[in-house]
Amino acid sequence: MSLTLQDLEKIQQQYPDYRLELVKGNIIVMSPSGYESDEVAAEMVAQLRNWVKPRKLGRITASSAGFRLPNSDLRAPDASFVLAERLRRSPKSFAQLAPDLTVEVKSPSDNLEDLRAKIQEFLTLGTKVGILLNPDERIVEVYNFGQDAIILHDEDVLTVPELLPGWEVPVADLWPLEFD
Repeated sequence: MSLTLQDLEKIQQQYPDYRLELVKGNIIVMSPSGYESDEVAAEMVAQLRNWVKPRKLGRITASSAGFRLPNSDLRAPDASFVLAERLRRSPKSFAQLAPDLTVEVKSPSDNLEDLRAKIQEFLTLGTKVGILLNPDERIVEVYNFGQDAIILHDEDVLTVPELLPGWEVPVADLWPLEFD
C-alpha cells in the first residue's frame, strides 16, 4: 500500500512527538540521533545561520523542517538553506520545494550509503549542494549534481561559494570540543 502526504499528516497528528518522512509512499520514523551527531548538526546550523541571517541571504532550518519535494516525498534534512528569493516567507507547514543546500550528519544508527542516496535524491530534485558530515571519521563530503564528492578533512576549510560567497568554516571547528 502506497501512502500519501495526507496519510502522513493524519499519522503525524496522532503521533506529534515522532519525526516522520514520506519516501516513495512509505512512512519512515526518524529515530533520535546520537548526542555527538546532534551537536555536530547544531554547530552546522549555527555556522550557517550566523552567516546567512545578517546578510539576509535566505532561510536556515534544522532537522524538524520538512520539505515537500517535487517527487511527492516529504524529507527533512539535518540542516538546510533556502535562498531568500525562492522562499520569501516561512511557510506554516512544509516548504514545497527542494532546499538549495541540504546537510546530513551521520549518527550511530545511520548507514552512510543511505545518507549519500538521500543527498543524491535531493540533488536530482533541484538542491544545488549536499553536505554529509561524518563525525566518526571527521570527514566532510560535499556533493554537487553530476560530480564526484569533494572530501574534506580537519585541516581543510568548508566553503559553498555558489550559494554562500565568502562563507568559510574550518572542518575541525564542526566537531564537538573535548574537555580533558
